[in-house]
Amino acid sequence: MQFDSFTFLVFFAAVLAGYNALGAWTARKWLLLAASYVFYAAWNPPFLLLLLGSTTLDWWIARRIDAAQAPRARKAWVIATLLVNLSVLALFKYNRFLLDNVSALLALAGVTYVPAQFDIVLPIGISFYTFHSLSYCLDIYRRKFAPTPSWRDYALYVAFFPQLVAGPITRFPQMRPQIEAPRRSTRAGLGLGCSLLVLGLFEKSVLADSIFAPVADAFFNAPQGAGAAAAWSGVLAFSGQIFCDFAGYSTCAIGTALALGFELPTNFRYPYAALGFSDFWRRWHISLSTWLRDYLYVSLGGNRRGELRTYANLLLTMLIGGLWHGAAWTFVIWGGLHGLYLCVERVVREHVWRERWNLAPLRALYGLVTLWLVVLAWVWFRAADFAAGCDIFHMLFSAQGAIALHAAQQLALLAFALLVAVHWLMRERDLKALIARAPAPLLGVALGLLLAAIVLSPGDNHAFIYFQF
Repeated sequence: MQFDSFTFLVFFAAVLAGYNALGAWTARKWLLLAASYVFYAAWNPPFLLLLLGSTTLDWWIARRIDAAQAPRARKAWVIATLLVNLSVLALFKYNRFLLDNVSALLALAGVTYVPAQFDIVLPIGISFYTFHSLSYCLDIYRRKFAPTPSWRDYALYVAFFPQLVAGPITRFPQMRPQIEAPRRSTRAGLGLGCSLLVLGLFEKSVLADSIFAPVADAFFNAPQGAGAAAAWSGVLAFSGQIFCDFAGYSTCAIGTALALGFELPTNFRYPYAALGFSDFWRRWHISLSTWLRDYLYVSLGGNRRGELRTYANLLLTMLIGGLWHGAAWTFVIWGGLHGLYLCVERVVREHVWRERWNLAPLRALYGLVTLWLVVLAWVWFRAADFAAGCDIFHMLFSAQGAIALHAAQQLALLAFALLVAVHWLMRERDLKALIARAPAPLLGVALGLLLAAIVLSPGDNHAFIYFQF
């Protein structure tokens, strides 16, 4: 069930009506949990059992971690939850990748090994709800808070349907007070939430699916023979598509939650206006970047064990972050590039140029360089394999092929330029505050135009890109 489907609109209207019709907070929580499971089961009902099993096991293990007094016992329980969760993730998401690489390594030693074919379907959202569960158990192990005695409350935290399959990745302290204290829809929350839902659907249906996706798909699905101009239009179109698709989902999720009286964390903050790569990761998929920082980078030692170890930790964190996105070496290369960007930036800031880039021309140059290198890294995120990625880089920097672009390519380039301009315009602004302050007539006209564009949008309906992660 996708946010941009008529089925979801009917489902959400029914949930909203039932949620506000019930008086008791306990009853409304059970309704939200049941609705979340229906939402998830709409894709593949058998995988609901996996979600239920994972949820119940981690809730129980977290209580065992908290009850254990001996450090060795506590560590044993936290290792158990890590092994279980990561093994399930490896089975469903990485089994083919691991077996293919074992086969390749054995081939180098002269051993022929043909791995068995496992037709395993990837459960939607498994990476997201696994990170929810792991953060909860790890925080219990670190004694940041006491575990909840209520299975229902924990299950609702993991499965809350707006953020279940593609984030934002929430932490239990962010959701616990919202789950435990009674709440319902408010007029302000409904207005702001529905406004964000419409904006997110516009980003997805009009920008990502109708303007950017046709150009990006046409190039990446058949890049052979394309010239530099066509290659750049395809890569920039994908850069626009990946942002509008994922940010569109996050905006819909935040809006849907607000309509129900819940506050989800901001997941994007105009990343194409970033000044440097650390700034980019403070603006792109914020809930994942902070998760990797708090539970991986810090656990590896962060910046507390010397300069070389800091760079190694940065690089390893980003390599694992790349692999989280997909079981392919192209994702590892994408993560590695961002790790390299962060390391080089840190070296420059600490040893070459300690002053801040306060002059406007220097800030603009820094922003352009950041955007250019981020766009180049997206090639590996979208390329079919290593050879295709290398071919695309060759096309980007060759002088071959026609310069003229067709109308769809021109529209995609114009839309990407406008997207970047909006990011710079909104760089230090808060979208929710801006909508809340907007005069009602102006907001109504703007939402009406966005709805008309969504309804008239001619693009094919694509599944949200991050559903595959």
